[in-house]
Amino acid sequence: MATPASQSARRITHRPCFFGNPEKTKSSILSVERCYNGGGRGGRNIRCANAVNGAVKINGKAADVCSSAAQSVIVDNDDAFRLGKFVEGRLVYRQRFVIRSYEIGPDRTATMETLMNLLQETALNHVMSSGLAGDGFGATRQMSLRKLIWVVTRINIQVDKYSQWGDVVEIDTWVASSGKNGMRRDWIIRDRRTKKMIARATSNWVMMNRETRNLSKIPEEVREEVLPFYLDRNIIAGDNPNPNPNRRIEKLTDATAESVRSGLEPRWSDMDVNQHVNNVKYIGWILESVPLNVLVECHLTSITLDYRRECRQSQLLESLTTMSSTRMLSPSLCITNLQSTHLIRQQDDKAEIVRARAEWRCKEHH
Repeated sequence: MATPASQSARRITHRPCFFGNPEKTKSSILSVERCYNGGGRGGRNIRCANAVNGAVKINGKAADVCSSAAQSVIVDNDDAFRLGKFVEGRLVYRQRFVIRSYEIGPDRTATMETLMNLLQETALNHVMSSGLAGDGFGATRQMSLRKLIWVVTRINIQVDKYSQWGDVVEIDTWVASSGKNGMRRDWIIRDRRTKKMIARATSNWVMMNRETRNLSKIPEEVREEVLPFYLDRNIIAGDNPNPNPNRRIEKLTDATAESVRSGLEPRWSDMDVNQHVNNVKYIGWILESVPLNVLVECHLTSITLDYRRECRQSQLLESLTTMSSTRMLSPSLCITNLQSTHLIRQQDDKAEIVRARAEWRCKEHH
């Protein structure tokens, strides 16, 4: 008798696949039924699939959804989670994501932290899918042999439009050299439905020894690994209307900061596998010292983070912010082109950890 696919099977495809708990009928036939929303406004495009011993029907009509080798593959390993693909001759890696309910904020749109996490996920999957991955967090094999890891020194993300819950975004990423001992990684985020670019980002990375925590030059063996994947294309340059993200970020002090939030404590869950605070976590701490009326009335449209040193779990932090205008916002008044400067520092010795600069735009109220 034919047997259904394992319940733990995953599917590598861009089309829906159906799996669930098989039920045995009186005639000893194993069947699985699953309904899903096939798209459309208001959930009007509901479809149901019934699989009986491998034969699939959608809305009662025969269909070959999960068995066709030309359209889908059922596998038993984790490769199914990496649904990205290479384009432009394997120089650009592309991956799609659905914005989940837990990735949106009070205004029902994706947060800046969500976008940063998706960028990081795409970057790591790029390394994994390229075949270069060693045993580190995005490290290549030659890096792992030398106990080297990548650390970000600066990242700038510019957002034209925030996606909503259920939207699908498509992210492209690629890498290039940055000076003698650095690497640059760029991203584009598009709305999958409209194909319009809704965000872009660029970042600079250097190598660090994971044991000594000292910065390292790029070994020639590592350079040879990554060189075939370099694409000399800068997404934030030239005709970009936003200010130069590479310009220096001024240091805030107690005298120049308008608001200070102390007692911020990194949690165990804030650490990543490189044993320091994940670079995305700092955005949440930065926002802790931003006036509430700015958070309510404005979207964060651009942020540049300049990472100065590592942060461990045992360190208490302070968040400092100053806005470019002292005029208060109100529900009936919103300042356009609002800018802010930020600092995350250690609370005890005031050592800098992250400097940041941000731009804000009034939200559109419907």
